[in-house]
Amino acid sequence: MDYLEFKIKCLDEFREILIAEFSMIGFDSFLETEEGIDAYTLESDFDRPAFNAVIDQYIVPAEISLVEGVMPKVNWNEEWEKNYDPIAVDDLVYVRASFHPSKPEFKYEIVINPKMSFGTGHHATTFQMLRHQGKIDHQDKRVLDVGSGTGILAIMAQLLGAKQIEAFDIDDWCVDNGNENFDLNGLKTRMELGTIREVNPQGEFDIVLANINKNVLLDEMDIYVDLLKVNGYLLLSGFYTEDIEDLTNCTMPLGLELISKESKDNWAALILQKKV
Repeated sequence: MDYLEFKIKCLDEFREILIAEFSMIGFDSFLETEEGIDAYTLESDFDRPAFNAVIDQYIVPAEISLVEGVMPKVNWNEEWEKNYDPIAVDDLVYVRASFHPSKPEFKYEIVINPKMSFGTGHHATTFQMLRHQGKIDHQDKRVLDVGSGTGILAIMAQLLGAKQIEAFDIDDWCVDNGNENFDLNGLKTRMELGTIREVNPQGEFDIVLANINKNVLLDEMDIYVDLLKVNGYLLLSGFYTEDIEDLTNCTMPLGLELISKESKDNWAALILQKKV
């Protein structure tokens, strides 16, 4: 099956927003370029009306121009090696690919070869989730990573001392890639395939991590709460700053207290604690 390729020129500040928007409508790989992003999706997964809606929404404010093409499946490791730079989350963790040199001056280090998956630490949501994880005691805790992607948050949980980690994703590409990344980082957990209802994890968990999108979070929130221990933590991201009120309006009646919130590039991240 061939891939559709969209070479998109846009303003710098809209790169992350467009990556997130396209990831929500079936795009499964992205490369950041000097002029914008290259976005890829299988022909069978392409939703033209949804794609056009995103372009129409941002074409003026982001100054978008694009070129469409078709390409066969490629060696994504080679493509990422050309375009993927390591990142540092404060002085907490250094995220790099296997072809980058190590930096032992950081407290923690994660090796991610992302291939087709979303979640390298470059996006503001992943960056903030890693930062928030650093604020929560993971030692000997049981952790659930919902929509794990590359597995980066599950790997961070292990580095922070979690004793048991469960992870899953709805995309089989992510599951394959996530398990490869688990192996690179010495994580024995195997990522499962499916939604939270299909995987049906059994609580209780000390920490639940969910970096997805607003609609999925709202739909699954009661499940997260049921899986959490009293005084357990729910870390959320994947939504815009202006969506915080909708999320907290959903979580407060479920016994969750807002502990912390952050925003980066208009993407928000929350730490909530189950009180009842």
